[in-house]
Amino acid sequence: MNTQTDIKVLDSLLALHLEVNIWTARKKLSPEDFAGATLPPEDLASLGSKRVCDPEALRVFGTLKARAVSLLDRHGIRFLGGWAIPESQADAIVTELDQILQDFNAAKEDFLSRYDESVRDWIAKHSGWEQIIADSTVSADYVRSRMGFIWRLYRIVPPNAADPVMKGLKDEVASLGQTLFGEVSKAATEAWHKCFAGKTEITRKALSPLRTIHQKLSGLSCVEPRVSPVADLIHTAFEHLPKRGRIEGANLLMLQGLVSLLRDTDALIEHGQKIMDGTTSKNLLSLLVEGQGEMPELDVQEEVDILPTVDDLPPIFPDIPMQPVLPNCGLW
Repeated sequence: MNTQTDIKVLDSLLALHLEVNIWTARKKLSPEDFAGATLPPEDLASLGSKRVCDPEALRVFGTLKARAVSLLDRHGIRFLGGWAIPESQADAIVTELDQILQDFNAAKEDFLSRYDESVRDWIAKHSGWEQIIADSTVSADYVRSRMGFIWRLYRIVPPNAADPVMKGLKDEVASLGQTLFGEVSKAATEAWHKCFAGKTEITRKALSPLRTIHQKLSGLSCVEPRVSPVADLIHTAFEHLPKRGRIEGANLLMLQGLVSLLRDTDALIEHGQKIMDGTTSKNLLSLLVEGQGEMPELDVQEEVDILPTVDDLPPIFPDIPMQPVLPNCGLW
């Protein structure tokens, strides 16, 4: 099912490009490293790499990069090699990126202050291979130049509509809705396998990925007309959950039906359209629980087919606040 994203959505979005460089501590192996041993010819096999420093000492940088990527994935959409983020959330996102930058720089200075000692320990740990490590070490200044964490935030102003370059940008923007629903599908699939598949009860911790999806959809509701109805559907499901305790029975079945729907991009867009056409979120959830809705096919279909009929959803519970939804700004 096609999505609809107008070029005017760029008025509400900013582009963010993240660049994180992490020294790999790897050097290419050379024939000299094997002290005259017979090696296969180069057209048959190639040499790999050797580590010149303990990779554990660098793990923190990979963790910090993953933290930044997760932040941007939670709030933005992949766009032009980076992310498109809601302008309304830019300050909060930059504040968190600033904190990650400070953590990265602190870890970098800590690593460099111990760099020479770390290399000596690595050489001492690999008795018999000291020389091939020592011959490949680099200075701390070189390592410093190979590590960095920066981002650039900018606004994209479309050129004149008659400009030929406009078509490429227009195509990129037009795919934003499909990209957003695709990212939701991926996150929902991960949540399904991690928290919902085959479960007869869950803790409230299992709601975390759904909250993240809801937050993302609410912030990016300007991207496509059917995004906001889907965000409302998730919020309605939250409202029907008990305030405390484990989630089971009809409530769990409702959530499993919801996650199953979120996993199927076409079905999700179709149900978003149904809400726009007048079906209420509560009625749609009831249909999902009763198995009367158009459920997407799953690799664990039998877990959905056994859903029993329920008469009514539990009372509304308002402990999870509704995220603000951006106005359509005349886009649809």
